[in-house]
Amino acid sequence: MKQIILFLALALTLVSCGTRKGYFSIEGRFLNLNQGEFYVYSTDGLINGIDTIKVNGGRFAREIPCTRRGTLILVFPNFSEQPIFAEPGEGVDIKADASHLKQMEVTGTDDNKLMTAFRQATAMASPPETVSRAEHFIRDNAGSPVAIYLLRKYFIKNDASADLKKAKELLEIIAKEQPQNGNVTRLKNNLNILSNANVGSRLPRIKATDIAGNTITEGNFKGKTSIIFTWATWNYDSENMKRRINSLIQQANGNYAALGVNVDASRKTCEDAVKRDNIHFPNISDGMLFDSKLMATLGLHAVPENIIIDTKGKIIAKNVAIDDLEKYIK
Repeated sequence: MKQIILFLALALTLVSCGTRKGYFSIEGRFLNLNQGEFYVYSTDGLINGIDTIKVNGGRFAREIPCTRRGTLILVFPNFSEQPIFAEPGEGVDIKADASHLKQMEVTGTDDNKLMTAFRQATAMASPPETVSRAEHFIRDNAGSPVAIYLLRKYFIKNDASADLKKAKELLEIIAKEQPQNGNVTRLKNNLNILSNANVGSRLPRIKATDIAGNTITEGNFKGKTSIIFTWATWNYDSENMKRRINSLIQQANGNYAALGVNVDASRKTCEDAVKRDNIHFPNISDGMLFDSKLMATLGLHAVPENIIIDTKGKIIAKNVAIDDLEKYIK
């Protein structure tokens, strides 16, 4: 009987001291954010859609289903994003000042400690210095998922520092350390597509169905200066861009075309937003979020991002600031 009691006590202790099997826990506390919420999504399909984490009294806790290693992105009220690297049965503790998230400290797993060290080392660094440190980090830690995240952020997605040649070089180093990682294989394929959807190249062939049931191809943009952009109802900047583009199109007398690629989890969410804002251009909402094949074909990976196409179907700019859009119409 005593042995049974000891066994049960030990089992209860193990359960209480760790995260449940098949889950990943996120908990912590914020300064300067007593009440509110932030969001979490995955860049590699670990979770579907957007999840919400509530903050009460500056503290928060959440268990997320997790059956494999993956990358989660936390989206904060100021629209900044920070990565968390998940592992089944593990958890992290987050400490941060909500007004200085670049110095956020995440403990609990080795990968998150690595990202914390990089985050804090570059908190006050200039953009060129940050890119240089990212390259050194990737070379020194090619076996970590942090290396993949930094590669995407600083050598692929960042229009100011995008360097596809360097990205391919660094990805080969990562591939040698992570030969069985399917995300690395997909990233290789995306890089090849990006090379064909870069500034100076022609708009790739596309085929998609908008929320009204119409087929959209590259032919929809023939003879018009056009913009294709990503947006989501949870991202203020992209919502603002959507409304500004709508206004510009109405003033352009049919000489300008646009296509919105919505990454909300629910198509109805997209439809409601389009109806609410009386949007006059087509929108795609395929429910694939950041795994959208259309986004991959167009070299779009984040929200908001955009590409500008001239009247001959040539990509002339990427990730144009919202205040600069009008000059492309004129």
